[in-house]
Amino acid sequence: MNTPQVPAGADTGSPRIEGIDVPKVSAWIAAHTDITAPLTFKLIAGGRSNMTFTVTDAAGRRFVLRRPPLGKLLPSAHDMAREHRLMSALAGTGVPVPRMVGLCQDPSVNERDFYVMHFLDGVVVRSVEVGRTLSEAVRTRMSHELIKTLCDLHRIDIDAVGLGNLAKREGYIERQLKRWSGQWEQSKTREIPLIDQVRDTLSSRQPTPSRPTIAHGDYRLSNCMMDPGGPVVGVLDWELCTLGEPMADLGGLLGYWHDPNDPRQGGDPETTGLPGFLTQDQMAGLYADAMGVELATVDYYRAFAQWRLACIGEGVYARYLGGQQGSQDEAINLDAYKASIPRRVEGAARLLGLIS
Repeated sequence: MNTPQVPAGADTGSPRIEGIDVPKVSAWIAAHTDITAPLTFKLIAGGRSNMTFTVTDAAGRRFVLRRPPLGKLLPSAHDMAREHRLMSALAGTGVPVPRMVGLCQDPSVNERDFYVMHFLDGVVVRSVEVGRTLSEAVRTRMSHELIKTLCDLHRIDIDAVGLGNLAKREGYIERQLKRWSGQWEQSKTREIPLIDQVRDTLSSRQPTPSRPTIAHGDYRLSNCMMDPGGPVVGVLDWELCTLGEPMADLGGLLGYWHDPNDPRQGGDPETTGLPGFLTQDQMAGLYADAMGVELATVDYYRAFAQWRLACIGEGVYARYLGGQQGSQDEAINLDAYKASIPRRVEGAARLLGLIS
């Protein structure tokens, strides 16, 4: 994966780099794949959850390795086998995903599970600086391609791809409210009373659910590898994927989508405010037209996304404070990140009419 962040380097002559036991991991990869040793590893900076490394083999070929963050993990989080299963199942469906190479679940190799996948060439539009390198026409095409790919994902027959038993199909919002409330309580570094009020309001105002689909759980521009011309090369970061409400994916995409015409922002980078990127309403309209759905509940799912992102963000912030994300401090402004979390909660409250 070709990201705009500068990778944090590592000397593979050392028996261990942060997150990788080089001799053991190299030996496992050589024994279980056609990747040829010796291998070099570099941490890709900018990851907010799992740790991601580029792997270069003796032939100069590049691959990607994913593993959980360092230290203690919250229950049910950072499931490498689940990510591997999902992307393996989606191969050949029309939803672009990286090609899987191997999954290691032997804790004697690297303490935590990890998987290896093929490297994708493209660009990750993770910052305004990267966005500015794109023409307005490309920004517009990327907006359309993101919605097209999301629709393709939501049209997949869950049972036909072998994911029918991935999770419960019903009760998505209840499950999500319970899960992220619990993780907020386990990881919070301060009190934000409004977060409970938003949760209770989301619980009491649940819309009639849509037909359950594969729900990516973190679908956004910066979680997709993009062709410089506009198409989606690969959808990444499937850690939060489950079965459930497709409108939650749309709400999540809009939750990260900076729109200069919408005052209810959650503190995101202003990348998608650049000329050429569509507005939130235009993105939602494209989805509705393609999927034949009504958008009357879109603000509910926008609010749900902002609340959920606040809970997730607090966990990320706590892991950075605890040193669990590795040596990539240059990739995040912790003070700004901390301040964005209550802004997300307030954004959710405004969308629900709890505050003005």
